[in-house]
Amino acid sequence: MSINPMYHQTPDKIQEDMVLIQRAQARPEDFGPLYKKYHESIFRYVYQRMDDKESAHDIVSQVFIKALTNIQRYENKGLPFSSWLYRIAKSELYQSFRDKKVERYVNIETVQIKDVIIEIDEEDNQLNINHLMNSLTKLKEKDIQLLEMRFFEKRSFKEIGEILELSENNAKVKTFRALEKLKSHFHNQ
Repeated sequence: MSINPMYHQTPDKIQEDMVLIQRAQARPEDFGPLYKKYHESIFRYVYQRMDDKESAHDIVSQVFIKALTNIQRYENKGLPFSSWLYRIAKSELYQSFRDKKVERYVNIETVQIKDVIIEIDEEDNQLNINHLMNSLTKLKEKDIQLLEMRFFEKRSFKEIGEILELSENNAKVKTFRALEKLKSHFHNQ
């Protein structure tokens, strides 16, 4: 499976972000470049998990308000700044789901589904979206999240680990287990 370069940061890009972060820490009004750089990707992350664009915009606004408010506490641990933003977004999403008791959605495209179908059904690569979606509903939230990040967003295990605050190896193991559960549901229908 190919990795989506949109989600991955090189050491040079991490260092470029540190310059922007230090400026924003010194002068909060200089947070704009970080907002511009990450707003679209954080919005996509949130919107893929909801079925309401307006609510997604509200949550993304909260993410950036919290990021700006807490920029002084941000510490460089050698990880991309985006990982910190994704953790805030994940927290805000879950809070929204709890507060509003809304259903969680997985917004996916047919192209993305092919990777999952191929992964869980080696013998028959025929696209069966309804069967897969039914299988996904039987998984726990944490398993769906792992599969989304790996197959739909094409994130590396390293970045999945960073977002979920796991080691890279633990992210890989948990994703494999989630995939095995999905395979089991898929084949036992």
